[in-house]
Amino acid sequence: MDSAGQDINLNSPNKGLLSDSMTDVPVDTAVAAQAPAVEGLTDAEAEELRAELAKVEEEVVTLRQVLAAKERHCGELKRRLGLSTLEGLKQNLSRGWHDVQVSNAYVKTSEKLGEWNEKVTQSDLYKKTQETLSQAGQKTSAALSTMGSAISRKLGDMRNSATFKSFEDRVGTIKSKVVSGRENGSDNLPSPTGSGDRPLPDHTPF
Repeated sequence: MDSAGQDINLNSPNKGLLSDSMTDVPVDTAVAAQAPAVEGLTDAEAEELRAELAKVEEEVVTLRQVLAAKERHCGELKRRLGLSTLEGLKQNLSRGWHDVQVSNAYVKTSEKLGEWNEKVTQSDLYKKTQETLSQAGQKTSAALSTMGSAISRKLGDMRNSATFKSFEDRVGTIKSKVVSGRENGSDNLPSPTGSGDRPLPDHTPF
């Protein structure tokens, strides 16, 4: 009976394995285990590099385990000291920002920005713009000062005018009469037309 027509026996110890007829390309385990040698290296040199690589990978795994243990110990110490996660985050951010500031990229960028700033400030266009803004500010300050002086002078002229003095005298007279009326127990306000202390006519209905 052909193997392709046989029933699949689920209880067979060979279940899940491919039959020889289904294998297209044979696999050589010896060739698969050994990586192809790099061009320019002898077999001995390649073997030595593989041994060193295996050793370095083992050291990396060991260092990761040590680092994880140190981090757990650090977290336990912070918990016992009462340091919160936010405090640790602040410290990490501060340390990270310090690392950024001392990095070569940050230093080079700062130097480049300083050079650009110096070139811009030394350019003729920047100097002309600065001079124009300075002149505009001076003119604005002078205009505001002149306006303030004119307003003060106008108010002084108004205060010294006869109309203002007459009005001020009338206000002072009314104020003195109000004060004297309150002292005498009278609530009647004097008339601004100068009627004096004459009582108002009594309009008694019939």
